[in-house]
Amino acid sequence: MTQDIIFSALDGIDVERFILSTYSLETDPSEDALSIAKEIAIGQTTGTWVPVPEETDEIRERHVGRVVGVYETPHYERETPFDIKKRHFILQIAIPSINLEPQVPMLLSTIAGNDVTITYRIKLLDVRLPRSFVRAFGGPKFGIPGIRKILNVMERPMIVNMIKPCIGMDPKVGAELFYRAALGGVDVVKDDEVLANTSYSSIGGRVKAFMEKERQVFEETGEHTLYAVNITDRVEKIREHAHRVIEAGGNCLMLNFLPAGISTLSMLAEDPSIELPILVHLDLSGTFFSAPNSGISAPLILGKIPRLCGADIVIYPSPYGKFLFLRESYLRVAHLLRTSFYDIKPVFPVPSGGVHAGNLSPLIRELGTDCMVGVGGGIHGHRMGSTAGAKSVRQAIDAIMKNISLQEAAKEHPELAASLEDWGDSSGR
Repeated sequence: MTQDIIFSALDGIDVERFILSTYSLETDPSEDALSIAKEIAIGQTTGTWVPVPEETDEIRERHVGRVVGVYETPHYERETPFDIKKRHFILQIAIPSINLEPQVPMLLSTIAGNDVTITYRIKLLDVRLPRSFVRAFGGPKFGIPGIRKILNVMERPMIVNMIKPCIGMDPKVGAELFYRAALGGVDVVKDDEVLANTSYSSIGGRVKAFMEKERQVFEETGEHTLYAVNITDRVEKIREHAHRVIEAGGNCLMLNFLPAGISTLSMLAEDPSIELPILVHLDLSGTFFSAPNSGISAPLILGKIPRLCGADIVIYPSPYGKFLFLRESYLRVAHLLRTSFYDIKPVFPVPSGGVHAGNLSPLIRELGTDCMVGVGGGIHGHRMGSTAGAKSVRQAIDAIMKNISLQEAAKEHPELAASLEDWGDSSGR
């Protein structure tokens, strides 16, 4: 086979017939980036490390990958510095879409397979999918417009609260914490990610207890609250749990989508008998995105992929709280959850982790109104109680939306004042 079929230009392929993956690659000065790109294009499609007779020209023409971009950064062209220790490249490799059906497990097996994740210092940054591939996915049933309609909250950022402590409580105690947070103005209350179906707190028991409190809060405030109950389990039990939630009167599902399996999220979202929003949590995602020279980027594994597979709400790290997470990555996750993606609905980004009333300002300034903020300890750890903690967050959001400084707003709201005194004000105003 000549190199001509492997090395191409983006202009030379029909992008609707190829899946286009973008990678970052680090090499030693002596390594040949073009050869590495070629090995990946062949190794993740038709070839192996040695020629085999059944790999015919016809098979290669139809199925082999193409290298459509190799860009060094910085882009040396005359010579490389004599003292250079590492070289860095951006690779773009196109895989014929005929190689796989529209499904994420085989997509990731192809674009992040052995040659990508084991052999080289390479990281999958993004993937451009053909419309025909994406059309096979329904995406989220509700997305941002649907969630806003359910809760009748059309303009402001919303609040997701995580029940704290994370585990150990029976459903009645958890329901009381739900009530206090919802009474203070929380829009979504979720289980902690480490609580699912247990002997002391069953999914059905929690849904019944929490939804009774949801109805009570609505009668008192006129505001509805979603309860995202964690149904993460062995795959064969997850659909059963979802139907149990529906039967018990639940109004939202939660899934640790990476430990449970990405296709499990698709299964729930595509099931016409499961008409509930789905909140997904980021568990396990750090093993994908944390290393700079391996894995899958956060915007892809926490943005584009869960959106494609049907998540309505995505929890991910805030750079302004307790997690080590770059601002650029947090913003790109939000971009890929909300920007145009064929006919797939936009999804709520929920930056979380160490969030409280005093550090909401940068999140809302950068993400605007179509976001949720994830606040756990900043509500249940408030010195005046959970209801006051929730009120402090709503008060901060209202002040930010009205362009009033938090310090000024705190003069009228003791709940906000207490939060700022205890945890600080990083709004810069």
